[in-house]
Amino acid sequence: MNSKIQTALRSSVVIAAVLAGLIGVCLAFEEDVVELKTLLPKVDSWSQTEDPQTFFPETLFEYINGAAEIYLSYEFDQLIVAQYQKGEAEDTLAIEIYDMGSNRNSFGIYSAERYPENAFIDIGVEGYLEEGSLNFMVGRYYVKLLCFDCGGASDNVLKSFATEIINRTEDKGKFPDLLQVFPRNGLTTHTEKYILQNFMGYGFLHDGYLVNYSLPDQDFDAFLIEGKSRDESDEMLKRYLEAKGKDNVGKISGGYHVKDRYYHNVFIAKVGNYLCGVMKIKDGAEDIGKKYLLEMVEKLKSR
Repeated sequence: MNSKIQTALRSSVVIAAVLAGLIGVCLAFEEDVVELKTLLPKVDSWSQTEDPQTFFPETLFEYINGAAEIYLSYEFDQLIVAQYQKGEAEDTLAIEIYDMGSNRNSFGIYSAERYPENAFIDIGVEGYLEEGSLNFMVGRYYVKLLCFDCGGASDNVLKSFATEIINRTEDKGKFPDLLQVFPRNGLTTHTEKYILQNFMGYGFLHDGYLVNYSLPDQDFDAFLIEGKSRDESDEMLKRYLEAKGKDNVGKISGGYHVKDRYYHNVFIAKVGNYLCGVMKIKDGAEDIGKKYLLEMVEKLKSR
């Protein structure tokens, strides 16, 4: 066969393969958009006033310019925004459904925006009402509803829309199982957080959980970091201790005691591919830190 013909055939095969790949990506992209649209509710007397808008990582800044970075830090996948109106009335409602790609990431962004003093309600995995708004998480989705000019019916309207969205969600999700590792005594409810990247300000620490505790004369935090393997957790612990400096690190039974400029007394240990610890312990209260560290270590060992 002529070499020019062979070259042309090879080029055609390559182009066909590239086009097939692009078509596959486009089809997957369209399926994701369609799937998100299926979550948009149908509620009696309410109808959409315009076509829904869809945003992706590269366009999220167009919708929430000032807050896009934190969503992207949790591997945000896509957002759909829909506007509703009740008949000819002035009542309007806006829906934002953020697809965060996983249950853990939806919990992460949800936990980053809630406060312990919010008015929490039993909806989805968890949600809370504020004046004219309802935020909640369900499965891999973080949902925000905002009702305008709904008057005294606002809470009921928001709940009816939220319930419809939840009913349309296949995987309802739950809180991350690792939250069960944290001791219950003194735990401040609704302070549990999941931080995917740059945990405690270190780029080498990731997949961290953080909880606040309040005891008489002592407020502190407990943390749990999940490494991808035992070797990675070894490396994370090594780098963390090196960052603190050998003069600030002391060996204790089962772990380390670190003196830190910002976090005061830190107690940290490694169990398998996990790091766990307690920080912000005041001088003179070191026994509290050791006690909570030991309890977390024992729970991790029993998993």
